[in-house]
Amino acid sequence: MKKTLLAVVAFALLHSSCTTNAQKSQSSLFVLVHGAWGGGWAFKEVDLLLSAKGHTVYRPTLTGQGEKVHLADKSIGLDTHIADIVNVIKYEELDDIILVGHSYGGMVVTGVANQLSDRIKHLVYLDAVVPSNGESAASIMGSLGISTDGFIIPSWVREDQQPPKDVPHPAKTWSDSIVVDDELLKGLSTTYILTVDSGKSAAQDDFYSQSQRAQNRNWSVLQLEADHNAQWSAPNELAELLCKEL
Repeated sequence: MKKTLLAVVAFALLHSSCTTNAQKSQSSLFVLVHGAWGGGWAFKEVDLLLSAKGHTVYRPTLTGQGEKVHLADKSIGLDTHIADIVNVIKYEELDDIILVGHSYGGMVVTGVANQLSDRIKHLVYLDAVVPSNGESAASIMGSLGISTDGFIIPSWVREDQQPPKDVPHPAKTWSDSIVVDDELLKGLSTTYILTVDSGKSAAQDDFYSQSQRAQNRNWSVLQLEADHNAQWSAPNELAELLCKEL
């Protein structure tokens, strides 16, 4: 009986090992950049799903957000957040990257791509802001709501709420204009994923105008049935889309 059980376990481990090796031969490298108020924690489930398929995933947190909230300062600007991701890529020696930016993260990945275009295999805007040179998130999307002493406050977070949770976002990052070479960015393979709530049309989505920008740039535009935070409302579908379509 024990020998039979050991044989079953050994077969299972061997099968698991073979599956893992097969997955690794087709693996991709993802760098996931979160949006305003968030943190790398927001993409934990998507990370687990992609990693289970044999992919390598980095989900860094921008300065002043998530577990780095203790570094929050109103002087933090867009360039700081761009440098956060640029330095992860440089210090981890990453190459052939699928760089994904969610929401405000579209501003960040645009700046990163401008600096490290040779390291990026594919650029993905996930229901994200699509800026051109000289634009800011504020000039494109308007005000985010209540600002207090240099921070945009997430009104939906309770004072007694425990981490992980959304935290105040440095307002300067939202108003800073981006400096990029639009012609350089045109040469990158890019996809836009528009998330649309169930029962609504694409045109009703807050980021529909950004998907139109993507279409005008001849990018691939995909649609995913989910709310704005697909990493929570449709993590499996998002992971599958990232794996299959890119």
